[in-house]
Amino acid sequence: MKAVVYGIDGTKAKEIELPDAFDANVRNELIRRAFLSEQSEEFQPKGAYKWAGMETSARYRGRKEAYHTLKNRGGSKLPRQMFPKGGIGQVRRIPSSVKGRRAHPPKPEKVIVERMNRKEKEKALISAIAATANAEIVKARGHKIKDVAMPIVFDDSLEDVKKTREVVKIFERLIGDDLKRSVNGTKKIGWRMGGKKVPRSALVVVSGDVALKKSARNIPGIDVSSVDKLTVSDLAPGGDPGRLTIWTKKALDALGKKKEEKK
Repeated sequence: MKAVVYGIDGTKAKEIELPDAFDANVRNELIRRAFLSEQSEEFQPKGAYKWAGMETSARYRGRKEAYHTLKNRGGSKLPRQMFPKGGIGQVRRIPSSVKGRRAHPPKPEKVIVERMNRKEKEKALISAIAATANAEIVKARGHKIKDVAMPIVFDDSLEDVKKTREVVKIFERLIGDDLKRSVNGTKKIGWRMGGKKVPRSALVVVSGDVALKKSARNIPGIDVSSVDKLTVSDLAPGGDPGRLTIWTKKALDALGKKKEEKK
């Protein structure tokens, strides 16, 4: 499978052979599972303090002759605070009491991560990569593209662009409609805390820690990721494959080498 390499001026420079990952079948069920697995790894374990509600002097003494006895006093047979000189306080410890422990608190040892086999996860990532080369899947996801060969590949000079306004001009030549979709679709979340919900536009995959990571990070809807840290969540947000993806030639070369090393 071949792809057209664009220069930063928008002209077609040459054609290159794509790595084998772009010829793979798109497995929607694997992509969705991998996405859920990656999301579950970010969950924070929850659990109650081991001695919550138990750090108190409250107890029940049922023997009539015992010191601090609660028998034959006309009160409920529940654990109460024990004070000096035989004094008795409020009910504590039990779930129905003030400051009592919870009946069934969250357990920190609960398994909240959805595990997935390593080979299945690798296959899901390859499927998500292959979906970026299918124009029909990309359009079905909601991206607006016109007369652009998929996948979109730029030469290595894109990684060295340091100005955000220059990056915007480069992207507007090929995916200007999709950038407008992200800007126009931005919605405010809530009234007190603020925040915005921005539709996802293009994912830019680069070879490593390059200047483009800083210059493109403030463009609405644009995300930048290095090829060695690429995840299914980046390529298929929400578990839906076909995110509009821009690759640099160096990133594709690194992807091909990585595949050959695994073989």
